[in-house]
Amino acid sequence: MRGEYTHFILIVSLIVALFALAVVSVATAGESKAAKIARAMRAAPPSISKNTTIVDVDGTVLRPGTNGWTCMPGLSADNMSPMCNDEVWVKLMQAVDTKADFHTDRAGISYMLAGDAIPVSNTDPYDTKQDRGEVWVQEGAHLMVVFPDPKLRLLKKLLQKGTRL
Repeated sequence: MRGEYTHFILIVSLIVALFALAVVSVATAGESKAAKIARAMRAAPPSISKNTTIVDVDGTVLRPGTNGWTCMPGLSADNMSPMCNDEVWVKLMQAVDTKADFHTDRAGISYMLAGDAIPVSNTDPYDTKQDRGEVWVQEGAHLMVVFPDPKLRLLKKLLQKGTRL
């Protein structure tokens, strides 16, 4: 059961990330660059966000960075769900956005310390309408982790045995 729960959490994380990259809102057009940068920086601890590249939802670089992390302000002025991704999560998000396969040889981390602004599907990252019986979630502050496949299998085994991490 715990292994399924871990897989479930990873799917949720992927879905949240998809919405953050895939949707471009017209509502952000009038928002200042400084406001977008400030909101994006709230997604991760200051030790990461102070030197991160900040990218708007349309791909425009709002501020170049130096630490390999990429933060986004969210989807719109009304959708306060900023996200900060390491290089692995950036590649994962690109794969989801293009429906391409994703593989990694190392763990990746994504911060959403401001939480989710909108509910997302746990079963289909491309679903935009919640149907009866589907599990959708809307989480508060959280950290998302993606593992290389063999490590994920090991993590599932540990969790199935009741190992506390």
